[in-house]
Amino acid sequence: MSFWQAALPAAAATAAGLGAWGVAWPTSQLFGRAIARTGRADTLALTFDDGPNPAVTPGLLELLERHHVTASFFLIGRWARAHAALAREISARGHLVGNHTGTHSGTAFLSAARMAAEVRAGAEAIEAATGIRPRWLRPPFGRRGPAMARVAREAGLAGVVMWSRSAHDYRAEPPARVTARLGRARGGDILLLHDGDPARDGADRTNTLAALAQLLPRWKDAGLRMVTPDEIVL
Repeated sequence: MSFWQAALPAAAATAAGLGAWGVAWPTSQLFGRAIARTGRADTLALTFDDGPNPAVTPGLLELLERHHVTASFFLIGRWARAHAALAREISARGHLVGNHTGTHSGTAFLSAARMAAEVRAGAEAIEAATGIRPRWLRPPFGRRGPAMARVAREAGLAGVVMWSRSAHDYRAEPPARVTARLGRARGGDILLLHDGDPARDGADRTNTLAALAQLLPRWKDAGLRMVTPDEIVL
């Protein structure tokens, strides 16, 4: 076997592995720059995906207000349209409203045109509900393909927001596990949580509420300040 006969399959496998990592790993910068950390050791960023959800989001907003915390909510367009008043309340309470696309399709595997249509649908639904055109994008499932950065730029977005630590709170598991997972957060982390579900309205996210009720005072006592992407210097 020649050198090239051996080397080419290995190179192809390496490239495929690198591409898969670039698509799926939240802190990857392979397919364009994305915010994955706050850049400051005295801050955290709380981000919530897949809402608004009338079963959980109102309680979450009350909890955040009680602790004087500002967060970022990446809304799905169809839920923003279905629960426009709740989407407006999120914004009215001073939280950042971001774009989680129109229907939460796996954009990394769509054509650039379909991807752009999903981003546009999310933006239009959120703006119709809140009066605010979202500036930041979070890709569904955190998956980013080679066209994502260009699509975001052409849509006039400030950028893509990922995360450095996930609560995995979309799972049906005891709140103590979510608390333990998030309890490992360190200054500079962008935290991924969920107040809704892309597939069903009224999803139960009480595990998220229970975990945050314990952790918000703990983070405050540790001197950690909550920030949004607007406060993060790229």
